[in-house]
Amino acid sequence: MPIAIFLGALLAASAASATTYVRVEKDGSKTYSDRPIPGGQPVELEPAQTYSAPPSPVSSGTSNESQLVRDMDSFRYESCEITPKNDEMITNPQSVNIQVDLRPVLRVGDVVTLTVDGVSVSKSAALSYTMSPAYRGQHSVGVQVNDLYGRSVCSASSTFNVFQPGLNSPARRPAPPPPKK
Repeated sequence: MPIAIFLGALLAASAASATTYVRVEKDGSKTYSDRPIPGGQPVELEPAQTYSAPPSPVSSGTSNESQLVRDMDSFRYESCEITPKNDEMITNPQSVNIQVDLRPVLRVGDVVTLTVDGVSVSKSAALSYTMSPAYRGQHSVGVQVNDLYGRSVCSASSTFNVFQPGLNSPARRPAPPPPKK
């Protein structure tokens, strides 16, 4: 029995490495054979085209859920800005609109805490607040965005000035007296 297996393997190997011969006839047609033919030449065959799949984006046995948790742990907003900008001067406003700009947009579950002059004015998903009335002087605003677990994923602050000139500013001259009759 082992000899039969050996002969079968030898026959399979010889078939796999078989040579094909071709002969071009006078009329231009070609004759192919698996045995040498008079006037024929061996045909050189190119290896078969193969395809290798690209590696999986999930590295070395890490599940998709584990990858998502890892990405969530390292998440930070690309841009976290607040307006009015730092050192901005606003003249004669009735109110001042305070706006938070996040990129990417606010994620579901993230909590925004907006403060004006150290007092929390918003704790939710609100990204704007209107300070009304706008008193003269210097004001500080800040924003803190926390994820579901209380980790800070964004913070920004700004200090701006509200200028509201009074009737006597700058050094108002009194109206001239009416002419005497």
